[in-house]
Amino acid sequence: MIERAQLPSIQKWLGKGKAIILIGPRQVGKTTLIRQISETINRKTLWLTGDDPEARALLENISLARMQLLVGANEVLVVDEAQRFRNAGQTLKLITDHLPQVQLLITGSSSIDLAAETKESLVGRKIEFQLYPLSFAEMSAHHGYLKERSLLEHRMIYGYYPEVVQREQQQAERVLGDLSEGLMYKDLLSLDQIKKPSLLIKLLQALALQLGSEVSFHELGQLIGADPVTVERYVDLLEQSFVLFRLPSLSRNSRNEIKKGRKIYFYDNGIRNAILKNFSPLALRPDTGALWENFLIAERLKRNAYASLFPNRYFWRTTSQQEVDYVEEYGGKLHAFEFKWKAGKKAHLPAAFLATYPDTAFQVIDKENFEAFIGL
Repeated sequence: MIERAQLPSIQKWLGKGKAIILIGPRQVGKTTLIRQISETINRKTLWLTGDDPEARALLENISLARMQLLVGANEVLVVDEAQRFRNAGQTLKLITDHLPQVQLLITGSSSIDLAAETKESLVGRKIEFQLYPLSFAEMSAHHGYLKERSLLEHRMIYGYYPEVVQREQQQAERVLGDLSEGLMYKDLLSLDQIKKPSLLIKLLQALALQLGSEVSFHELGQLIGADPVTVERYVDLLEQSFVLFRLPSLSRNSRNEIKKGRKIYFYDNGIRNAILKNFSPLALRPDTGALWENFLIAERLKRNAYASLFPNRYFWRTTSQQEVDYVEEYGGKLHAFEFKWKAGKKAHLPAAFLATYPDTAFQVIDKENFEAFIGL
């Protein structure tokens, strides 16, 4: 069992009268973590999963009396894949309002409906955590830093999905193929959110090819044969399903800063490479720099989430192509980072950036010093 960094944080909220919601991509271990937590509670537990049609029918428009009968003497209620239950927010509110003695544990693989419903229905009654694919820090704690450090190039290609890290190379590629070909966004398809699945695949492939580059919805639309509104809507849905995430541009003062730019990254390198069906070693790849950038930003995202840190995050670019890879704002100060795969390569902040943001801290992150940046 690989211990997850979120475990102690979640355990602190048990028995505090809050519904605990754990969200994140499919297949990252949410159910396993909730099962581990429920076992430590050692109380009678009822499990309901949204992947079970019978369970979905049972909870739809359920009355309080029926709910009380269903819960019975159970002290813990687990609602797994809650986004697949219709009117999930109202059902969960019914439980928290009228069955306060029951500890509610909820998982969700999509925030499309779940977040919207629970935001209103469970205001003041919930605490929310995010779970991502395994991290470098978690795997270092599991089998030692030196072992994990030796696997760095492998992780940049195959990523950190729990089933992937436990498989040999050929099996890992098969697992990633299954995930990238529909399992990750099955909720989008089942909820009829995606009208043209083939268009979604084309968009994912285009985004995977533009990893680390600024993306234009207009240009993406021209490339895949869709209008920019549809492209943006599909990107929104993929973001809400935890397949990818956006990084906005930093723009405050300078006239030549990119005002509404965005970069798009994948939560996991393995998924990105599976979309392109490219698992070639780094020595044979032209995209090593982009993979390194995606790896670092995704690992930093995990580090921040698990440490309950919420900085503002950006990239910076000017119309004359001056650029800073990654910028965080916290403690009233900007912190800029440049990512270099090869150690010892020199870099400095562009003069235009320093002129606009003179008090910015700066650091080059390479494969010899990246550990502190990702929380080790």
